[in-house]
Amino acid sequence: MPISPQPTAPADPEVGPAVHSLPLPRVRSPYDRGPDEKINRKASIPFFLVHVLALVGPFIVGISVKAVIVFLVMVWGREWFITAGYHRYFAHRAYKTSRAFQLFLAVGGATCAQKGPLWWAGNHREHHRYSDTELDIHSPLRGFWWSHVGWILCDKYDEVPIERIRDFAKYPELRFVEKWNGLFPWLAAVAAFLYAGWSGLFFGFLFGTVVLWHNTFLVNSLAHVMGRRRYVTDDTSRNSLLIAITTLGEGWHNNHHYYQASARNGFFWWEIDVTYYVLKALSWVGLVRDLKVPSAEMLAANRVKDGNFDIGTFKAHWVRAQATVAHTHANLGTRVSGSRVHAAESLAETREALERAIETRKAVLDEFVATSMASAEELARVTRRSNRDLGLLDG
Repeated sequence: MPISPQPTAPADPEVGPAVHSLPLPRVRSPYDRGPDEKINRKASIPFFLVHVLALVGPFIVGISVKAVIVFLVMVWGREWFITAGYHRYFAHRAYKTSRAFQLFLAVGGATCAQKGPLWWAGNHREHHRYSDTELDIHSPLRGFWWSHVGWILCDKYDEVPIERIRDFAKYPELRFVEKWNGLFPWLAAVAAFLYAGWSGLFFGFLFGTVVLWHNTFLVNSLAHVMGRRRYVTDDTSRNSLLIAITTLGEGWHNNHHYYQASARNGFFWWEIDVTYYVLKALSWVGLVRDLKVPSAEMLAANRVKDGNFDIGTFKAHWVRAQATVAHTHANLGTRVSGSRVHAAESLAETREALERAIETRKAVLDEFVATSMASAEELARVTRRSNRDLGLLDG
């Protein structure tokens, strides 16, 4: 977080006026959030109200067997529409399907109260375009809770990034779902109430929606913090069995960032990926087709354990180191007080010399790291180009 200037020290009445150096200006990192990236508390009231009702309601109306069934459907039934529809189809085009089934995926995803397919997929493409850079809309490097939910409650990202999703925005039925996306969760709520009464509404639908929300959000936040990295990527994505189980396969996040167009996030048989299992079954009956999966050569390449330079982890550590240096530099602005002017001036001169030395060394280090990172990225580009030339990469 930015370091605010230190307050001015009061004068000491026994030794005379305090003499202190001027505080340094506010220090900002490229990853610090700007003034236009604040949570809109008023507009977020419904979001927090759903949490309250979901936690309090079941204690008042009870939990029936039917409500438990509704809960399971509302969490993992709808989760599939997010993972298979919003994510792997609309955001990454990992497989093909008919226009009718495409609409089915859009409507199913819209019932999840995570906005429309164009907003969701467009912003997700934006995330992959700038993953874990200062332009990433929800990188954990900008704060864990920001990546988890804060960015969603911010007005800055409220509009559909239409330039990123023109391939699907051309369909009028998808634009209709996008425009009226707020209607579909209400339809799911009414269905839950008609089937299981008040218990179905509060526990099945509302509590199920809260669990679904945070289950999805974990992929943006915890899947960049917890787990292991198998492949070299230019971000901090990780593989986590726990997240994969709760999200029907989305926890194999490092796999996904390595080959984003894959319909299968669990690259190996032991990596549970329920979303892919269902898609594979649907391909047998012709509802989906042309499921993209990585080749054997791609699965074997670019592994961290083989000694490949992990530029994503390096960049993340470097960002944190830069922030530490910047904040340490800011802390040198701590006030210097004393009873004699010449003593304060001597301390100020020493401080200025230290600041100049720090700036000089930081500039040299910055230049070295920038050169190293550019060389590593160029090596990665050359490797990918070579793989394409050899026919190792899929479409």
